[in-house]
Amino acid sequence: MVFSFRPRLISCLADYDRTRLIADIGAGLTVAVVALPLAMAFAIASGLKPEAGIFTTIIAGFLVALLGGSRVQIGGPAGAFIVIVYGIVQQYGVANLIIATALSGVMLFAMGLFRLGTLVRFIPVAVITGFTNGIAVLIALSQVKDFLGLKVPSMPADFFGILAALWAYAHTMNVWAFGIALVSLAVIVVWQHGMPSLGARAPFSGKLTMVPGAIVALVLATIAVAVFKLPVETIGSRFGGIPAALPAFTLPEVSWESARFMLMPAITLALLGSIESLLCARVADGIIQDRHDPNQELMAQGIANFVVPFFGGMPATGTIARTVTNVKSGATSPIAGMVHALTLLVVILVAAPLASSIPLACLAAILLHVAWNMGEWRAFAHLRHYRMTYRGTLLSVFLLTVVFDLTMAVQVGIFSACAIFIYRMARLTNAQPLAAPELATDADHVHAWRITGPLFFGSATALQQIEDALPSQALVLDLGAVPYMDSTGAATLGALLRACETRNVRVLMAGLGDEPLGMAQRSGLTTRPGVSLFGTLESALAATRESTSQPTTR
Repeated sequence: MVFSFRPRLISCLADYDRTRLIADIGAGLTVAVVALPLAMAFAIASGLKPEAGIFTTIIAGFLVALLGGSRVQIGGPAGAFIVIVYGIVQQYGVANLIIATALSGVMLFAMGLFRLGTLVRFIPVAVITGFTNGIAVLIALSQVKDFLGLKVPSMPADFFGILAALWAYAHTMNVWAFGIALVSLAVIVVWQHGMPSLGARAPFSGKLTMVPGAIVALVLATIAVAVFKLPVETIGSRFGGIPAALPAFTLPEVSWESARFMLMPAITLALLGSIESLLCARVADGIIQDRHDPNQELMAQGIANFVVPFFGGMPATGTIARTVTNVKSGATSPIAGMVHALTLLVVILVAAPLASSIPLACLAAILLHVAWNMGEWRAFAHLRHYRMTYRGTLLSVFLLTVVFDLTMAVQVGIFSACAIFIYRMARLTNAQPLAAPELATDADHVHAWRITGPLFFGSATALQQIEDALPSQALVLDLGAVPYMDSTGAATLGALLRACETRNVRVLMAGLGDEPLGMAQRSGLTTRPGVSLFGTLESALAATRESTSQPTTR
């Protein structure tokens, strides 16, 4: 393996000019407007202060653009992390979230270093769809409290605990907060999607449509709360506002008693981060007709996640909504992502005090819209078109994500998908005896079998029927349709050869391809007494009919 660390920015700067710079600055400014409300909303929903999301967007967004393997990827906090981060914060505290995030960064960098970026694509679609929809449901459920303005002292992290808390405090609903949330959600939907029921679309014309609906709702709700002094909870009343400066580097107080439990959460963060970032990069590739470097992207994500927690941030990954916005706004290089991060830095340094009046009900409405767009709900309607195994995997991952936790859901989903794949591959392997006319020799003394499919640990029993009915003189094995053989398959084949050796039965193996032939040679099968190799089945059968001739080896 040759180590390669070459950010995409280097190649993009080769033919960079003023026109592209202007386009990237415009795209970066637009993405910054989209990212600001999402960054605060994701952080608050994760049990952190709003500035944690902004710090993550600034630092991680800049590093992902600077060091990443995509031309247009935008990094930052993502909705997929909300459930995991909230659970870590509630159970282990912010100090251990720092450890888990930094550890996941190391894992992500190692995945890119060892060129494992392409392996993420092998995770089944059913697993990805199941936990994506499950996370969307949990995000929506977690926002009910602020959407209704409920006065819940502390929200649990588990599904049934959340339901119980919402039911227990339903009587504390704040009508003003509920009204702001409903109006904010309506503004977002109408501004961005029009009113399909009335046949209207793009209700606002001109450059106003470039402004995200979330920003419009955020500004209107903040003005309404400040002017009319509405009795609703705001960022200022809950968090005391947002500091107008970046935090200093801090090291957490590490407690081994709790830190030792961070391995599985870190693995989950790394796995989910790699999936999200590479899927996002693939979506961007399809739009701009480009190809990203998955390994470089993972290394950049790893560096960002290792650095950002020590500056008050949270886990980061590639974000599809902001990346698509970046592309559609005219971005041509990673400069746009860097501009977006620097723009937010200027905003937090200049306009942080204005955020104190932002109502949490409006942020809840924004996240409900994000959760709806995040889920692939049509997958449920199309389940009837797929096999029972696909349906079972998707639904089990979905339910485990919602009811238990994402770590268990991903583990069960991948395990079940692997088990189903192994079962199906094993069913492809079979051994069929050749009929007497095809054999064209004495069927009482010579048997010939055609083996089809891979010989691996899941299909090793396919050779058992051959050993149960061995001939008296010679056994011909047609292995031309065996594409792969692992060590277990070689061991099973070796057991068959030993049985033939014990009974003085000659074995003629025909048609071995390069891969299974290499395994057979490494396992010593080709040098066993009484074993001969032939290029074709016909030459092996001819050798059984001409007992005095010497077999031609390949």
